[in-house]
Amino acid sequence: MNLVLLLATFSLFIGVLSEEGLNPGIVNVGAIFSFNTINGKVAKVAMKAAEEDINSDPSVLGGRKLSIQLHDSNFSSFLGIIGALQFMETDTVAIIGPQSSEMAHVLSNLANELQVPLLSFTALDPSLSPLQYPFFVQTAPNDEFQMTAIAEMVSYFSWSEVIAIFSDDDQSRNGIITLGDKLAERRCRISYKAALPPGPTAKRVDVLRELDKIQMMESRIIVLHSFSRTGLLVFEAAKSLGMMGKGYVWIASTWLSTVLDSFSPLKPEIANSIQGALTLRPHTPDSKRKRNFMSRWNQLSNCSIGFNPYGLYAYDTVWMIARALRLLLDQGGKISFSNDSRLDGISGSTLNLSALNAFDGGKLLLSKILETNMTGLTGNVQFNQDRSLINPSYDIVNAVGNGQRLVGYWSNHTGLSIVPPETLYSEKPNRSSSNQHLDKVVWPGGETARPRGWVFPNNGRELRIGIPRRVSYRDFVLLVNGTDKVQGYCIDVFLAAIKLLPYAFPYRFIPFGDGHKNPSYYELVNKIKSGVFDGVVGDIAIVTNRTRIVDFSLPYIESGLVVVAPVKKISSSAWSFARPFTPLMWAVTAAFFLIVGSVVWILEHRRNDEFRGPPKQQFITILWFSFSTMFFSHRENTVSTLGRLVLIIWLFVVLIINSSYTASLTSFLTVQQLSSPIKGIDTLIGSNERIGFQVGSFAEGYLMEELNIPKSRLVPLGSPEEYALALERRNVAAVIDERPYVDLFLSEHCEFSVRGQEFTKSGWGFAFPRDSPLAIDMSTAILSLSENGELQKIHDRWLSKSACSSENSEDDIEQLDLKSFWGLFVICGIACMLALLVYFWLMFCKFSRLPPEELDTTSPSTSRSTRLQTFLSFVDEKVEKPKSSSKRKRESMSRNGYHINDESPHRSGRMDRNMSQNGDSWLTQ
Repeated sequence: MNLVLLLATFSLFIGVLSEEGLNPGIVNVGAIFSFNTINGKVAKVAMKAAEEDINSDPSVLGGRKLSIQLHDSNFSSFLGIIGALQFMETDTVAIIGPQSSEMAHVLSNLANELQVPLLSFTALDPSLSPLQYPFFVQTAPNDEFQMTAIAEMVSYFSWSEVIAIFSDDDQSRNGIITLGDKLAERRCRISYKAALPPGPTAKRVDVLRELDKIQMMESRIIVLHSFSRTGLLVFEAAKSLGMMGKGYVWIASTWLSTVLDSFSPLKPEIANSIQGALTLRPHTPDSKRKRNFMSRWNQLSNCSIGFNPYGLYAYDTVWMIARALRLLLDQGGKISFSNDSRLDGISGSTLNLSALNAFDGGKLLLSKILETNMTGLTGNVQFNQDRSLINPSYDIVNAVGNGQRLVGYWSNHTGLSIVPPETLYSEKPNRSSSNQHLDKVVWPGGETARPRGWVFPNNGRELRIGIPRRVSYRDFVLLVNGTDKVQGYCIDVFLAAIKLLPYAFPYRFIPFGDGHKNPSYYELVNKIKSGVFDGVVGDIAIVTNRTRIVDFSLPYIESGLVVVAPVKKISSSAWSFARPFTPLMWAVTAAFFLIVGSVVWILEHRRNDEFRGPPKQQFITILWFSFSTMFFSHRENTVSTLGRLVLIIWLFVVLIINSSYTASLTSFLTVQQLSSPIKGIDTLIGSNERIGFQVGSFAEGYLMEELNIPKSRLVPLGSPEEYALALERRNVAAVIDERPYVDLFLSEHCEFSVRGQEFTKSGWGFAFPRDSPLAIDMSTAILSLSENGELQKIHDRWLSKSACSSENSEDDIEQLDLKSFWGLFVICGIACMLALLVYFWLMFCKFSRLPPEELDTTSPSTSRSTRLQTFLSFVDEKVEKPKSSSKRKRESMSRNGYHINDESPHRSGRMDRNMSQNGDSWLTQ
């Protein structure tokens, strides 16, 4: 309905044309530009040159002539729409343009309805989606690629923030939005967006107002995305404000390269205002056709305008349409138009909407345009599936002197390089940081060293550094009474770090707190977010809730919460030898000694004389054998294979248990023996005892929020003296504080000790505003201090005090329990069970093979108990170890006077057979 209303409104301005048919030998193509602009002038010359070249070759359009009708929109979207409607009335097969993206959004709807392809090489807004506007085709790389190139340049020079200045129209605004997305992919961002009035409406006062704001900001990387008139106005104003000097970086989009190319040499006032700026130029490969066209340029333009690459895109766009028309005609397509029946209903006496014709072959022509595969003046012209041109690339140009200097290239294939992109297309894409290169740049102010890219806010004023006004633990931050002097461990680290920065660091310390109690560190850090401080230096713990509002440097000292409690010395007990093992461990170990001794006795009883005898003697043998293995001093030999297997496994278990016991007992007897009912944080969590904490510390919030300790159990304490008094009087069971404070406290109070381990891990750092580059630079400086040893020297100077040697007390040594050894016991137990099963299975097999006369068969039916008793008697019988046949042979030969070596070889076979007839299994030997 909006389209119909638009047509109805603008048809008032359309003249009624003759109803006579147009010359069928003429193909009409429209062009809508502002012809008093740089690109408009260049496009006009190039399009007319393409028209002449096409019409000079009858084979291009099969004898037809191409006619390009020009319409000057003169920066007016209204006039642009009028021109488009006039073209639709004159049977135009395609329209080149419009020049601006805001006009393209409107005209694309008209092109969709009347099926007339709309081709533009200057309306390059990334938001002009082919899905929404299928008949709109961008014949030059759109601004998404240009913004990607700028983002990669920012990342290449290691900058993290930029300021964007842009004209507040569709193309510039959407381009900056795309730039923000591309920067975010590289962990950079736009810190401020300065929107100027669109088109030629921007005034110097508008520019100065925005530049005044930018001067007071931190970032010095400025991206200017606009058009030539507004862009030059920005540079001229920036020059007058001193913003084209040392420390600034200006990156302009392709509009500046068109100025450099089209007006060479530049006017002195323009050249002076853009010195050191970087800009992009659409890259077109060198070719003979391109050189020939450029040589004709002055003749074609009558020296009215200099050449720039958009003239090449204009020329190729006309040829793109001509080639697509030829393919359409060759495939039997016709150039015909028909009225849109939807417009008849709103025609009246004053409107002539029926003159607007739809192109019947519009869809086919569009498809042929998108299938273009030709070599033009801009190189290989071909579209991807997303309808963008293949291999988009740019020259990176540095404005120097009265002209320009090429410093590199960007392509979507390999990123930044110093060789032409077309030479790299045959290679695999390589976007690694080590493969990105640019030549040296002359920056604003004539500097060749890479600018830092930022300054301190408010145009370099002194930074307001907040410091805590502590009333305790002043070794960390100390304000000397009656002076402005500040000293302490944290201050010395900060001063040493700023000496390593590659730039001046103006600052002044501002104390925070009333001087009567330690301030709230969360409130201190929050002052950065509210803008009161530009940074905070001191004993600031890096914790989660603080990192949400500020950025921290790397920690310069490790920290963490620990528990401090009273301890008392205890004398060694007569039963200290039993402490290494828990009672359960002792019981299981003793049980296994007996179990293994019993198993070995069973396995050895039938064959080993050392395991036979009266019951009392055998019981003593089991006990002696079992416990003597503890010292590997058992004197009984084992003769059975199963017994030896069990014993080997058991001796390995004994070795591990002995070693562990010895090591643990040594620790118990050598450390200072201190006792306390509090073993660590878990003891406090499971009790109802009161807990002390330092005023202002994050410990209070951590205990309540993370450990769910009620606030009623927490007691605020303000100084080490209050710590000691509260612990001595049992007002608190323990104090929880950060490790650096606790170390200083214990250096003077040896009656207390750290209980358990640190239950949080963190550190202290310097705080700065979010995304401040100072946090990165200070982190680098702290790393340097750590590597060169200066950080340790500062620590030793302030914090190395003689501490009590009470940290590793007896209570900190854990007893060894069963869970540390259960795997060994399981292995040993399984070995014993398997050995017994195999042994009794063998005994049962032998028992079942006994002849009946050896069994008690006096009764026809032998009872189970009698048979079991007989079996046990059989197992208990002493079995003489039989002599081997070889041994018997040797004895016999010895008695007969023969030597064993005289025996003939044929006897060995009989000896082997005799040995094989031995009925005793090897498992019971």
